[in-house]
Amino acid sequence: MGDTRPAIRESAPHQETRRRGAVVAALMLAMALAALDSTIVSTAVPQIVGDLGGFSVFSWLFSGYLLAVTVTLPVYGKLSDTFGRKPVLVAGAAVFLLGSLLCALAWNMGALIAFRILQGLGGGALQGTVQTLAADLYPLEQRPKIQSKLSTVWAVSAVAGPGVGGMLAAYADWRWIFLVNLPIGAVALWLIVRHLHEPSRERPSTRARVDWAGALAVFACGGVLLTALVQGGVAWAWLSAPSLALFAAGLALVGVVVLVERRAAEPIIPGWVWRRRTIAAVNLALGALGLLMVAPTVFLPTYAQSVLGLAPVAAGFVLSVWTLTWPVSAALSQHVYRRIGFRNTAMIGIGAAALILSAFPFLPYPGSAWQPTLLMTLLGAALGLFQLPLIVGVQSTVGWAERGTTTASVLFCRQTGQTIGAAVFGAVANSVLASRLGGASDLDSVTRALDAGTGSEPVRRAIADAVHAVYLGAAGAAALAFVVLLVLAPRRFPVLKEQ
Repeated sequence: MGDTRPAIRESAPHQETRRRGAVVAALMLAMALAALDSTIVSTAVPQIVGDLGGFSVFSWLFSGYLLAVTVTLPVYGKLSDTFGRKPVLVAGAAVFLLGSLLCALAWNMGALIAFRILQGLGGGALQGTVQTLAADLYPLEQRPKIQSKLSTVWAVSAVAGPGVGGMLAAYADWRWIFLVNLPIGAVALWLIVRHLHEPSRERPSTRARVDWAGALAVFACGGVLLTALVQGGVAWAWLSAPSLALFAAGLALVGVVVLVERRAAEPIIPGWVWRRRTIAAVNLALGALGLLMVAPTVFLPTYAQSVLGLAPVAAGFVLSVWTLTWPVSAALSQHVYRRIGFRNTAMIGIGAAALILSAFPFLPYPGSAWQPTLLMTLLGAALGLFQLPLIVGVQSTVGWAERGTTTASVLFCRQTGQTIGAAVFGAVANSVLASRLGGASDLDSVTRALDAGTGSEPVRRAIADAVHAVYLGAAGAAALAFVVLLVLAPRRFPVLKEQ
């Protein structure tokens, strides 16, 4: 009888490779669920409002989901460090799918908003835990491979989401926008349950204690402050009683969070997240990234349609080109940071982004579509060189037991930056429009007037000036990220040896 031991030795690595490939496929599907859900609903709003009513509150379809995702990120990060990634990811995916099913069954706008918030409670687990598992699965030198795959998922979702949502709403029913999540999520769940086997790790002798008081305080504080930022200047004036009351309550809750977390044995947001220079610098830098991303994602489509006179599809293409160069640049960034380090690579990327954003106001009026398209192509390449080295670098400075919390803090800061950016840049754009046109003009009313054919050349110039001011603000955010990395981040990240 022949010796079968060599065959056995060869089969084990092969089985491990297949298992890891199945897990990566599951992570990409889970990320696709979270990424698609932020874009696929937007084009179906007219059909949803026509069926359910509630036009005055439909913006909460997006705000409610965003709030739930953002405020739960730190909670899921800590839970994944305490109990492991698999149970948190499975529970989060199950909550997300339950929310999707209930959204499809919604009977009015209030119910749909509530179920969207439930979706967001699961979406926070998907976003944070997927990024953490990506670092768990691959050693440092291979992490750009999985991160570029996840970046590609985001890019494809950003381009395909609005189109898919529009097609389903037009040719089927808007409820299918949520029902399509179920088969995708079911496959992802099956792959995770079957193929994700986390290695056994040393457990503490005492039973792990969950800081539920801290989780509740973080949720309440984040929810109040983000609601104030999202709705301020939209549902009510910035200096109105509701706005001031929310900000005052939010600041009071910040004090509660600090008090609760300092007393907790295992805090949801531990102090070391901000005491360590590397993590604090990456948190602040990626918060600035979230801030500057608002300029192209929110304001460029309006500029392309109102100033350049492009159709919605063409305007979408002008924006989408950065999602093509971003993952390519991210995948290639490893060849740069291996030579000059994570910090210097990120500084090159964000420095280039600041210059590109600063160039936007100098485009000729009204200009041609290729000009902003070129800038967006370059911006995607610059940001790919900035974001991925920071995420890979900061994940490599902590061990398994701290990686979930670290990753969640980074994503939380980026999401919070986007929320602040939407509020701040919205106020900037409306202020410029009011000064150019007189009165209390705002971007939404002005663009609706243009769509109705009642706009004029001064209106188009005012929109161009407003968007130029927003891009200058985004360039300032990029410059702020550059300074943060220069002053706060260490020249060489303290990378731990792989275990």
